[in-house]
Amino acid sequence: MTERESRLRDAQGLAEILTEMAGRIAKDRCAGAPLRLVGIRTRGVTIAERLALLLAPLVGQEVPVGAVDITLYRDDLGQGERWPVLRGTEIGFDVEGAEIVLVDDVLFTGRTVRAAINAVCDLGRPACVRLAVLVDRGHREIPIQPDVAGLTVTTDRSERVRVRARPIDPVDEIVRIAFPN
Repeated sequence: MTERESRLRDAQGLAEILTEMAGRIAKDRCAGAPLRLVGIRTRGVTIAERLALLLAPLVGQEVPVGAVDITLYRDDLGQGERWPVLRGTEIGFDVEGAEIVLVDDVLFTGRTVRAAINAVCDLGRPACVRLAVLVDRGHREIPIQPDVAGLTVTTDRSERVRVRARPIDPVDEIVRIAFPN
């Protein structure tokens, strides 16, 4: 048997969620700090780039975007059979004193976000760090909650939520994947 996939949002629905998220990020700013987005590789970077375009007119200036690779900060590093693939952290701005909004596609256990916070804080001390996720699917193992969540989906632990985003994927959509028992 194969997994069963159901679409939660199509391209238009995903675009609407991003517009709403940008509005909420712009509204709840960390006073006096320059706004910077840091996408968690891989799809978090694509989402951060889209949010930056939507945020620019709302905050009256271009919003820089960086990318963080959490591979070396994972708490399960060395438990797998293969060597991890490093994609690199690319943050071309100073995080010291900045408002950093970490951006990811799906929030699940919280472990990826914990690793991303560690990676960013190794580069300096931000004025504040906030979390924006496209989908919050629950099942936290670490007490991390998003400041901005585009969509909250109740799932079983055995299910998956996958974001497909151009140009990485051929389509923009959010799907739930159920696996047979």
